[in-house]
Amino acid sequence: MAYIRKFKTTSGATGIQVCYKEGNRVVKTVHVGSASSEKGLKKLEKRAQEIIDAGKRPMFNLDKYNKK
Repeated sequence: MAYIRKFKTTSGATGIQVCYKEGNRVVKTVHVGSASSEKGLKKLEKRAQEIIDAGKRPMFNLDKYNKK
């Protein structure tokens, strides 16, 4: 299972990490970045979600509907 972790850095910015858990243990952490502004934080959250979604398969195959 993967989740997005937010934390305060020593400089006062907010850091974003993607953490992977197996059972009750965190087995891998990917640091996405840190931001001081709300706009920057939203970009990092979006990037973190993209990292999580990259490892997933789609539930449905919609290729036949996307043909031009």
